[in-house]
Amino acid sequence: MSIQSLEPQISRLSRAEKAELLQRLAQEIGNAWAGIEKTEGVSGGEACIVRTRIPVWTLENYRRLGWTDAAILENFPSLRAADLVNAWAYADAHQEEMDNAIQKNQAG
Repeated sequence: MSIQSLEPQISRLSRAEKAELLQRLAQEIGNAWAGIEKTEGVSGGEACIVRTRIPVWTLENYRRLGWTDAAILENFPSLRAADLVNAWAYADAHQEEMDNAIQKNQAG
């Protein structure tokens, strides 16, 4: 897919959708995600919630199992609602990474 083939679709987006697209592109380019960090030696270098050692894939796994945000926050008292917003944005943009981490940790 080329940029030229995307131009007609981009031109049909609302200003808000274009802003969201720009934000997502900036995050992808900079690999910087608000509230998410990867630190060598912490949880195997997996993407974690800042201030914690809680991997995003762990939270995503609970979400896939049907846990509500409220249940996750109740069971992880160090988390804030904003942490889950950041985790879901990261997980949604990195589905393959989440799938692989969940599969690897279920097998091992």
